[in-house]
Amino acid sequence: MKKAFLALLVLLGLASAQTQVRISGWGGTDIAIVSGLLKEVVQPKLDKEGIRVVYEPIEGDYTQWLFNALSAGTAPDLFYVDVFWSESLFATGRVAPLDPYFSKGEIAEFLPNLIQAFTYKGKLYGIPKDFNTLALQYNTDLFDEAKVAYPNQQDTWETFEAKLRQIQAKLKDVAGLCVVPDFARFGAFAFATGWKPFDEKGRTVLDQNFRRAFEWYTGLVKRGAARVAQDLGEGWTGGCLGSEKAATALEGAWIAGFLRDKAPNLPYRTTFLPLDPVTKKRGNFIFTVSWSLNAASKNKEAAVKVLKALTSPEAQQWVLERGLAIPSRKALANNPYFQRPGKEPELNRVVFQGSLGQGGYVYPFKFLSYGGDWMRPINEALQAVMTGQKGVDQALKEAQAALDRLMRK
Repeated sequence: MKKAFLALLVLLGLASAQTQVRISGWGGTDIAIVSGLLKEVVQPKLDKEGIRVVYEPIEGDYTQWLFNALSAGTAPDLFYVDVFWSESLFATGRVAPLDPYFSKGEIAEFLPNLIQAFTYKGKLYGIPKDFNTLALQYNTDLFDEAKVAYPNQQDTWETFEAKLRQIQAKLKDVAGLCVVPDFARFGAFAFATGWKPFDEKGRTVLDQNFRRAFEWYTGLVKRGAARVAQDLGEGWTGGCLGSEKAATALEGAWIAGFLRDKAPNLPYRTTFLPLDPVTKKRGNFIFTVSWSLNAASKNKEAAVKVLKALTSPEAQQWVLERGLAIPSRKALANNPYFQRPGKEPELNRVVFQGSLGQGGYVYPFKFLSYGGDWMRPINEALQAVMTGQKGVDQALKEAQAALDRLMRK
């Protein structure tokens, strides 16, 4: 009895000696992913360090919760930061720079575009846990039925559009592509022209390169190559592909889970976005999320050990093999998973390679501290032209004026 009591005291002493590190991200499907990762990979490593991870997923408006929690001093030690609103958060001073905790060699192990995405005023504020880019998915059965050659990585906007027009001409109830009036898709084509969202002075200029991409994208419907997603009863290009209302989609690796659930037998393949016929370049977005460190954390050293475990090669391999996310480490570029037969490994391989640019122009999906306010004038211009409410000249003139007003604030 005495020995059992002593053993219990030892266990209680060990438990109290453990350092707790609180981590948070959004809820939904991420809960099962992070819980599994912690149980199978991360926590066994940290047990040896005397560190216990307390996972607190957040349902609802995660962004609002995080800003409020940081202001109130109740935020966890580590938390997700979406690159889209990252600069607004980093500017508050409530996120700790990670440069003191990571050597240059450690940082160099991650894809440079991702590291740059979380670098603010010369300091690194987040380690990317995973990422996405855009790719082109296509229904092989529909292309076979229409006797049209599959899209491929040599396609330009012109050759790709020709294939889409053939699809619509031969398959009357199927769109070549369903398009959305959203910079989150159109912007990749604007980037391909060499256009940059911000010039050296931090201003946005909708120049002739932008206009060329804008005219091509918004004219796809009128030229018989695409239909608007909303007109097909869908809200995104992946929904059009999954319901076989369109032969192609412009999405990231997130489409895999949707198609797995909603259209498990859909025969699809993936290739790169088409090339600008003038520059012979591609454009793309980096959609990414980091693990970042609370500047007010009282357990920074332990929290950094947790962060390193969460983004370790073993952790990323675990996530990749389950088809859950694209790894942010350069060393995983030639991972055997990408070479496996099947539609999902191919999709993930193309999405991973999309981050490397391949001589093109890749930008993180963020717009300084303006966030969604910056995209709104462009999205409104896309909507107005695609629905025939305005001509290109008027729509772009109004968009430029709105952007100028935004940047004068």
